[in-house]
Amino acid sequence: MEDFNGWLSFPFHESLNHDLAIRRFCPARVEQEQEGEWEEILNEIEFSSPSETTSPPCLPASEVDDFVDSFINMDHCRDDDIQSLEKPQSFDYYDQDGMETFSMVDDMYGDVLMMMEGDDMEMGGLAEDFGVGETNMVPSVEEVSHGVDQGLHLVHMLLACAEAVGCRDTKLAESLLSQIWVSVSPWGDSLQRVSSCFAMGLKSRLSLLHNVNINGTFNNDTMDVSLTSREEKLEAFQLLNQTTPYIAFGFMVANEAICQAAQGKENLHIIDLGMEHTLQWPSLIRTLASRPEGPPKKLRITGLVEDHNVFELEAGMKALVEEASSLGIPTEFNMISEPVKPSLLTRENLDLREGEALFVNSIMHLHKYVKESRGSLKAILQALKKLGPTVLTLVEQDANHNGPFFLGRFLESLHFYSAIFDSLEASLPRNSPQRMKIERQHFANEIRNIVAFEGLNRIERHERADQWRRQLGRAGYQVMGLKCTSQARMMLSVYGCDGYTLASEKGCLLLGWKGRPIMLASAWQVHNASSS
Repeated sequence: MEDFNGWLSFPFHESLNHDLAIRRFCPARVEQEQEGEWEEILNEIEFSSPSETTSPPCLPASEVDDFVDSFINMDHCRDDDIQSLEKPQSFDYYDQDGMETFSMVDDMYGDVLMMMEGDDMEMGGLAEDFGVGETNMVPSVEEVSHGVDQGLHLVHMLLACAEAVGCRDTKLAESLLSQIWVSVSPWGDSLQRVSSCFAMGLKSRLSLLHNVNINGTFNNDTMDVSLTSREEKLEAFQLLNQTTPYIAFGFMVANEAICQAAQGKENLHIIDLGMEHTLQWPSLIRTLASRPEGPPKKLRITGLVEDHNVFELEAGMKALVEEASSLGIPTEFNMISEPVKPSLLTRENLDLREGEALFVNSIMHLHKYVKESRGSLKAILQALKKLGPTVLTLVEQDANHNGPFFLGRFLESLHFYSAIFDSLEASLPRNSPQRMKIERQHFANEIRNIVAFEGLNRIERHERADQWRRQLGRAGYQVMGLKCTSQARMMLSVYGCDGYTLASEKGCLLLGWKGRPIMLASAWQVHNASSS
């Protein structure tokens, strides 16, 4: 606990956070640190997996060095696959396509979280202990240097532990994990907080390694039992929507695409895949009510709901129907409590009617059907195509969290979620209960699923924009040009946080943080109908 107490003895004022330390970091020092004890630890790991026909790839020391360098120096993060998301040097910036890009500046949870007594914990005392609110403290060179060393130490331990877990060296992994726990904190800086979530995921995966099949594969009977209730998940999602642009961005682009494609159409029917809430629809209804040609004569929204506990959803639908009626739009809500599957997606099951313009809406849902074989997603996309939708809206996390090897997924997801936690650090104070709920009840669940599970239990299979473009293209869709760049710019300006970036890539809008793509939003039309 000595090292952990050393962390807590730091004044946790904003000017002393880890991000300031890493901005002062010298690349030459990275090389010096990388020649030390952590290189020895990584070199000692034995890469043997006799139970697998193909061994997972080893992580060369040079790759670890490059990853740590890019991870620590967040301001210089870039994605070579998406040149248009490089961090702009000024507010007015144009990418190669000519589009404006702008910058706003329980046991599973481990022993650390057992210190937290639910959501009613007293954060005031913690704030005083951490020095939050002290505005006159300036970090010394020694403190900045120590913060950098701590950050490098923590990242190296996470990578070494993930590599040991990937090679099923449980003894080494558990030893490293015990050291990680004393350096992470769910209420520390952004690096400590995201590392806490990944440590929880590694702990879960270690526990599952004891139940692998005789051929070395994970046992699919070991279900992913969520540690968060449906109500807690919904609350965290609502808070994320209120405090960051990630969710609101997807809602706005999807709604604008629907309105764009609905021009001149009087009867609209929206199929919402995996509906869990009604947060998206008030804005759409108000926009439709103010159309120059007048509101539509009828609006129907059919939610495909996988959770049978839909009492709150029904209440939200009732309120929306009343609001729509007051705006002159007769609205009908329906729910179908079945998982999305090709056999459900028929005109009869969805009650499609003549004269209706059909819209299919997917907000961070279709990635759950991206399996190793890809067959599930392809069948769903083809079934949707047969329905003849006017447009399919797709909003997803823009990340590669579905690679064939665990270590590659771990590296990608650590980079991805570190950017998100860094943006939360810039938006919310560390003692914010809202921030704690967003991180613990939303992102921690995603991270745990990506890190801990395999097979059918791993549903957070996020893909990059290029992969979605290939999948939709093969299924007979083509991208629809979006005309909501100015609306997106206005939306981001409301948050008043420097660091968000917006770019266009081959018809998709991409929202990022400091050049790291986070969310993609797009609209698609059936290829043979789009030309008309």
